[in-house]
Amino acid sequence: MRVLVTGASGMLGRVTAELLRAQGHEVHTFQRRPSGLTGVEDSLGSITEPAAVERAVLGMDAVVHLAAKVSFAGAAADFEAVNVEGTRCLLDAARTAGVRDFVFISSPSVAHVGTSIVGQAATDATPEKVLGHYAQTKAKAELIALAANSDSFRVAAVRPHIVWGPGDTQLVERVLQRARAGRLPVLDAGTALVDTTYVDNAAEAIGAALARMDQVAGLAVVVTNGEPRPIGELIAGICEAGGVRPPRWSVPGRVARVAGSLVEFVWQRSGADGEPPMTRFLAEQLSTAHWFDQRRTRDLLGWTPGVSLDEGLARLSEHYQQL
Repeated sequence: MRVLVTGASGMLGRVTAELLRAQGHEVHTFQRRPSGLTGVEDSLGSITEPAAVERAVLGMDAVVHLAAKVSFAGAAADFEAVNVEGTRCLLDAARTAGVRDFVFISSPSVAHVGTSIVGQAATDATPEKVLGHYAQTKAKAELIALAANSDSFRVAAVRPHIVWGPGDTQLVERVLQRARAGRLPVLDAGTALVDTTYVDNAAEAIGAALARMDQVAGLAVVVTNGEPRPIGELIAGICEAGGVRPPRWSVPGRVARVAGSLVEFVWQRSGADGEPPMTRFLAEQLSTAHWFDQRRTRDLLGWTPGVSLDEGLARLSEHYQQL
């Protein structure tokens, strides 16, 4: 197929584009800066620009939509413009251009209301209940995407959970930077059981969804490694792979959640750049269990993870040793 991958300048987008090309697809990418990938054709622009979007989808058989505004901070209008209206623009353009299949890359945060998730399958996105502009707008976008599903325009949502790997700036680099600066506590002694997804596994699951649209069209599936571990152990593993001393101090989760709300409020009011050191959403992610039943996902996709957490951490360590 001729497949358009949006957001291929990011880690997961890059690995997904490389995987699809290796599978024999003709891969095109669409993002604001060159992807740097060989063997693919870049289109440059923003999903908020209708003319650029229309050019990018012409002649495509399928779209894998990863481009998004991902942050713990920022103006609500910016998240709305990219994550909601950008997705709507891309859906409309793809449908008009005759694209057959559309895989929307979502997030389990679209259904995480702050309480523990213990062995659940994917539940419906609830933009009115989740916390943070990112989760709220991704939830809205997922609902819009799945509502567009039809016999002639098949849409599925894949929710990879906490994707990480070499070159990751969203999780790995944040953990290492904060641990290096002594600003990374573990919450509730790091006991919350959390699942994550090694990047190669996430990309393979996305490729599997594209290949099995007959089974997954109209559905949302959560993708993980299926190896839940205490969050403190995961953070320590990332720190050790990056050559940084793991955090040794713990803060009660309820204290961090209150502090995160206050810090976030003050940060926004001050107009400070970047992300605050703690937000309520981040505190919830670090102090509540969130792991998922993967049986339905693996059955629908005909897929199982090929890289274990331990192997992923070994690859991450090798990556940092080579820098």
